[in-house]
Amino acid sequence: MILATELSKYTSLDRYELSNILADSGYTDCSFNSVKFLGLTNGGNFCYAIKYFDEQSEGEQTGKVFVSKSATGAMTAEF
Repeated sequence: MILATELSKYTSLDRYELSNILADSGYTDCSFNSVKFLGLTNGGNFCYAIKYFDEQSEGEQTGKVFVSKSATGAMTAEF
């Protein structure tokens, strides 16, 4: 269960916090221009829209990151 006090934190991550959660989840060197909370998925994950600079295409790209609470209570994230 996600407590009411945690809900605010899960829905208001900034680009640095999201990068750190991804790094702790095994995705290193992630850097975002911006992030925006979109909502909850049907599976209960918190979905963020992301914008980042892609060196290969030399332009800004978009994507999504999904944040959840692990069995130990830690935040985890994946693409």
